[in-house]
Amino acid sequence: MSAGTGAGTGTGAGSDSGAVVVCLRMGSADGGPLGGAEYAGVLALLGGITPAVQALPPDGALADVGAALRYFGCDAGRLAAVIRVRALALYGVDCTAGVAGNPMLARAAAREARPGGTLVIPGDPAAVRAFLAGKPVTALDGVGPKAARTLCSYGLDSVGRVAAAPPAALRRILGARLGREVRERALGIDRTPVRPGAAAHAIAAERAFDRDELDPVRHRRALLSLADELGTKLRTVRTQEEEGRGRVCRTLSLTVRCADRTTLTRTRTLPEPTAHCATLTATAYALYEGLGLQRARVRALSLRAEGLTPAARAARQLSLDPEDEKARRLEAVTDRVRARFGPQAIARGTLAA
Repeated sequence: MSAGTGAGTGTGAGSDSGAVVVCLRMGSADGGPLGGAEYAGVLALLGGITPAVQALPPDGALADVGAALRYFGCDAGRLAAVIRVRALALYGVDCTAGVAGNPMLARAAAREARPGGTLVIPGDPAAVRAFLAGKPVTALDGVGPKAARTLCSYGLDSVGRVAAAPPAALRRILGARLGREVRERALGIDRTPVRPGAAAHAIAAERAFDRDELDPVRHRRALLSLADELGTKLRTVRTQEEEGRGRVCRTLSLTVRCADRTTLTRTRTLPEPTAHCATLTATAYALYEGLGLQRARVRALSLRAEGLTPAARAARQLSLDPEDEKARRLEAVTDRVRARFGPQAIARGTLAA
């Protein structure tokens, strides 16, 4: 594993021949949420480099640049740096890039990369296994809370332990198909191609602290900010495939990155699909409390909303609580104000203090 734009670019374990995938996480250079026009501009920039671009709205994208490397005469790390510079210069978008031989590893690299930087995972299988080894099993695509609990009950609580487990044991524990897929992904193998135009299945937001943070009050304040940002993204995202605006999520995941480079992840399924900030905040707080952190030096916190569906298709239990209905009406007004005057036009009093 290597950080920086000059690292090697091998195709990665389990990639299709010649596949080199760049995953971008985007944010406005002024620190606010990413605008729709800026996001579309970066997608167009990627489309000028390769036709294999998959949008991950509202602030992510995958691009298979394997066929473009010879044309540009550079490795994938340098090409990712060029993309980042152009996105900043043309659209005011600050990008964090992950480069690997398949989409799963590229997304993981983008999550681990320092803000505004590039992290390249070389194609050497040993380097891939070293990158994945210490991560929790929930970091693997397709491993939900139920499968994670089952694996942890057998002591397979990290990707490295899953990769070292006998294939027959995984098939007995998870079933033939899922056991085979989980083992492949633990080895860094992802047979999923980059799908141009495919819809996003998750939306995430992250806060990195200026220094390793010990104060639980500041942790909770960051979680409140994350839940507010995530709720806004869910309620305002628009996809090309669907009419209307807004999505709701079925599952919320919290990831805590500590100063010693350990990563803790907890996931909870919500009682009903939602994009309501109060529900997301309460769930984030519950996940945080469930970790039982004792004076942990936290480097970054992230929330990830998964199981997305269009808001128009989701059923919601009616509430008799007038405060809940008032909060939902206030969210709608806040979304309209931010859409018209910018993301910094209005903020929670708790966060503005």
